Amino acid sequence: PVVLVLNKIDQLNEEELFDLMKMYNAEGVFEQIVPISALKGRNINELLKVIKSHLEEGPQYFPDYMITDQPERVLVSELIREKVLHYIHDEVPHGVAVEIERMKSRKDKEIVDISAVIYCERDSHKGIIIGKNGRKLKGIGKSARADIELLLGSQANLQLWVKVKENWRNLQNYVSNFGYTEK
Repeated sequence: PVVLVLNKIDQLNEEELFDLMKMYNAEGVFEQIVPISALKGRNINELLKVIKSHLEEGPQYFPDYMITDQPERVLVSELIREKVLHYIHDEVPHGVAVEIERMKSRKDKEIVDISAVIYCERDSHKGIIIGKNGRKLKGIGKSARADIELLLGSQANLQLWVKVKENWRNLQNYVSNFGYTEK
């Protein structure tokens, strides 16, 4: 089934929305048309209901207690990468990877020491990620640390470094080392 989602309905009046839905409905292609405003959060629950109504329940591949088949190191690196992309917005292309160099629990305390490298492809990107006086990197680290602590259930001592590796996405050994493999 094909569902048409009309976004930005907050920019239309009721008559314009009605006319637009009527026009698309006349095509006879869409099983349902769901108008939303992602910005204002309007009708999002209805969209979720429509999507769920079309999903079939599949087999359970993992036990209930298992939330992923990925190791903690991969999850931690992806949390850090998410925060990098969040903090730099559109300033740096998505050519950012995170490598966990060290991740070890302390014997005497409930703390995990993590050392991670954020790789980018250009010197100019490195400066953007670090930010003026290190502010962006500090924000990335603080935000990532909070999520990592929730994931691991203990305090985290997170050390972040930013390094340039030009064209790493075109070098197969780096792509594999960062956990990006073809399946």
